[in-house]
Amino acid sequence: MSKQDIWQGTLALMVLKTIELMGPQHGYGIARRIEQTSGHQLLVNYGTLYPALLKLEQEGYLTSYWDTSDNNRRAKYYKLTRTGKRRIEKATAEWEQATEILARFLSPGEA
Repeated sequence: MSKQDIWQGTLALMVLKTIELMGPQHGYGIARRIEQTSGHQLLVNYGTLYPALLKLEQEGYLTSYWDTSDNNRRAKYYKLTRTGKRRIEKATAEWEQATEILARFLSPGEA
């Protein structure tokens, strides 16, 4: 299977969940982790990732700060807020419900 772009509407949840699990991360680290977690089947486009990070910050789900990365470069790190943690819970429940509904259509004989 070739690498795919991330599905519409899932990037924000993947970003928030990555930061929840790994702690504060910079954009490159978030992208690599999403690709790694997907078994390298998803491709994170930086032209999509950075606007998503900015939007999540503007919505109050993330805060950011500048620090030095592992390779001694200045990088912007993103940290989850309390509001972001609540958003993960809500978005997770929404996705679980959506996948449950979709599964009914994919296996109609089992309903």
